Amino acid sequence: MYQIAVSGAAKGDSVEEGKDLARAMGAAIADSGHALLSGATIGLPNYAAESYKQAGGKMSIGISPASSKVEHILKYRLPTEAYDTILYTGLHYIGRDTLLITSSDAVVSIGGRIGTLHEFTIAVESDTPIAFLQGAGGISEEIQTLLSLAHPLREQNEIIFSDSPTELIHELTKTLDHLHGRYKGLYY
Repeated sequence: MYQIAVSGAAKGDSVEEGKDLARAMGAAIADSGHALLSGATIGLPNYAAESYKQAGGKMSIGISPASSKVEHILKYRLPTEAYDTILYTGLHYIGRDTLLITSSDAVVSIGGRIGTLHEFTIAVESDTPIAFLQGAGGISEEIQTLLSLAHPLREQNEIIFSDSPTELIHELTKTLDHLHGRYKGLYY
C-alpha cells in the first residue's frame, strides 16, 4: 500500500469543474488499495477523501495546518469526517504542504491554485512522483507550460498527465513499483 497525496483547489473555479474528477480519483485510489493523504482541506481534496471512504478505502489521512482539532474546525474551518486520522501539525499552510508531500510516496494534483503549485514544487524538489489529472482547469492545466519555462528538471522527475483517474493511478503505481521494487514487501 502506497501513500498517495491528493492535491488540488480548495476554492475557485476548478473546484466546480473538477469535483467529479476528484471523486473518481478518490475511488480509483481506494480501488488500487493505496492510502489517501490530503491537506485535510475543503474542495477537491475533500471530494476525493469522501469518495475514497465511500469506495471502501483502507486509510484516509489528513495533514492539517492547525495545531488542534478545535483550531482545525473553528479557525481554519476545515472538515474532519472523511479521515480515519488527522495529524494536527500547527505548521500553517506552508509547513503543512511540505509535510504532506514529503510524507507521501506520490502526489496526484487536480485543478488548483497557488497552493497546488507550491505542492508541485515541493514534489519536484523532493523527487516525489507527481501526476496531474487533467480536466479541472486551474494550475494543473498550466503546468506543462510552466515546465517548459523551468527546464531542465532533474532526470528522475517523471511527471504523469492523464484525464483518466484509473489510468493515472495505474501509471503512478507502476512508477512506484519500479522505484521501490526491491522493497515491495515493505509496501504490500
